[in-house]
Order: sequence, then C-alpha cells, then structure tokens
Amino acid sequence: MEEPGQLKRALIDATAGAISGAVSRTVTSPLDVIKIRFQVQLEPTAQWALLRKDSYRPSKYTSMWQATKDIFREERLPGFWRGNVPALLMVMPYTAIQFTVLHKLKTLASGSSKSEDHIHLSPYLSYVSGALAGCAATVGSYPFDLLRTILASQGEPKVYPTMRTAFVSILQRHGFRGLYAGLTPTLIEIVPYAGLQFGTYDTFKRWTMGWNRYRSSDPNESDLFLSSFQLFLCGLAAGTCAKAVCHPLDVVKKRFQIEGLPRDLRYGARVEDRAYKNIFDALFRILQTEGWAGLYKGIVPSIVKAAPAGAVTFVAYEFTSDWLESVST
Repeated sequence: MEEPGQLKRALIDATAGAISGAVSRTVTSPLDVIKIRFQVQLEPTAQWALLRKDSYRPSKYTSMWQATKDIFREERLPGFWRGNVPALLMVMPYTAIQFTVLHKLKTLASGSSKSEDHIHLSPYLSYVSGALAGCAATVGSYPFDLLRTILASQGEPKVYPTMRTAFVSILQRHGFRGLYAGLTPTLIEIVPYAGLQFGTYDTFKRWTMGWNRYRSSDPNESDLFLSSFQLFLCGLAAGTCAKAVCHPLDVVKKRFQIEGLPRDLRYGARVEDRAYKNIFDALFRILQTEGWAGLYKGIVPSIVKAAPAGAVTFVAYEFTSDWLESVST
C-alpha cells in the first residue's frame, strides 16, 4: 500500500500527463493526419520521384501543401481531426502512464521524489527511465493508437464510419490480437524515441540552467527556474531529435497497423494482408521497392508536428503539475 504522499504524487503526475497530452494532440492533429496519409501511401511522396519510370501509378499526396489542399477540398476541416477521438483516448492514458512511471523511476534512481532533484540524474539514467516509461505507456494505450491510425488513413468514402465499427470489425476479423497489430515495431521504436525525447529534454534543461547560472548575478537561485519559453525550446529540440532518428520505425508501424484495410483506389495501392513477415522484412521491402525515401515518408509533417507537440506537452505538463501541487497543499 502506497503512502499518501506517494499516491498524491502519482495522481498529480497522471492528471498533468493526461491534460498535457490532450492539449498537445488536439493542437497538432492536422499535422498528424497529413503525416499518416504520407506514411501509408505506397506510391512516391515527392514530385521528383514521380519522374522515375518505375513509378507504377500517380501519387495521391506529393507535398504538405498539396496534401493540405486536397484534404480540405475533399473532407473540409473535420478531415484534419479525423481519428482525433481515439487519438485522445490513446494519448491521455499514454501520457498519464508515461509521466507517472517516469517520475517513479526517477525517484527510485535519485532517492528523492522532488522534481528539482531529478534534473541532476545522468543522461544515461534519464534515457533508460524515459524508455521504460514509454514502453509501459505504449502497452497500456496501444489499441487506441491502432484505431486512430486506421480512422485517420482511410479517407473518403469511409470504410469505418465510427470508432466502434472499426473496433468490432477488427475483433471479428483478427480477434483480440488484432488490436495489437504492429505492437512489436512500436515497442522497438518507442525505446529509442521515448529515451531520446526525455533524455535530451533533461539534457537541454541542464544546459539552459547552466546558461541561466552563467548570466545571473545570483547563481544560487536563478539556475533552477526556467521560463516557459525556455521550456518550450527544450521540448522543441527534444521532440525534433527523437522523431528524426526514429521515423523509419514509425513508418513500419503504420504499415502493420493498416494491413488489409480496404480504401478507395484514388488514395493509392493498399497494404495487403501479411504484406510483411516481420520488422526487418518490412524495412527491407520498403527500402527495395520505395528506396530510402520510402522509410522517411511523412518526415516533414512528422517533425513539424513532433517538435511543437513535444514542446507543448512538456510545457503543459510542467505548468499543470506545478498548479496541481499548489492547489493540493
């Protein structure tokens, strides 16, 4: 049985994590929809690639601007928030679990439950704590991630009009295991991604504190306090670094998640059932048929989304956590 202080801390972390995740996800939903449309498109996603003779059919989306115009013309504004409900159902428990487990792991590693003591952990421990927290959060929220991807990628006409129809169809066709399609590449992706995101965020915070200390006339006080803009920049840099390194695994995950999904031919060829044997086979086949560019489809909207998403998440978490602590004392 946890002590009241520990339970209170866990509730604060879970609530702050859920709120920060919901805010970040809703703000960046349009970029996420565009990213997913690129990732699940088998045809080339760049104009220059269409000139190659082995390009077997026209591409639906070829640039962020063109994709934005097409989605708005065909689906209007709601198209940019397609799949947002399951995404919120995914991201709120995800960030709640992630920040709760992260704080617990850092408390065990540092011997203190105070957040200001956690910043002095080594980069290695920050990376490991972030990776383990990401794994726990992924397993706990994965079915909603799967539903989000399917709803966001289907286009018009809708194959699944609601989240419930998608859920029931998956259970009927593939059973309970179908709700975890693509979990293995997701876990393989989340270890370096969450580790890099939290590890680099802590590193950038330490560097910024050092910079504040260097510039301050009172080095004993100001180094512990970062402005909201500084926190935003640290989150921005952390999100960019993590996404740039791990994007190919995210592409593979999306391909596994939409295997066999029927959709209109104007969106391009579909990913057939059991198109890939495993992660390595998927990486090899994508590389073989689509080139290196295939592994980085959607990288621009992905980074454009990941950078502010990471920044908003961290800033919202820090402020919400501080506010909850102040009102609960």
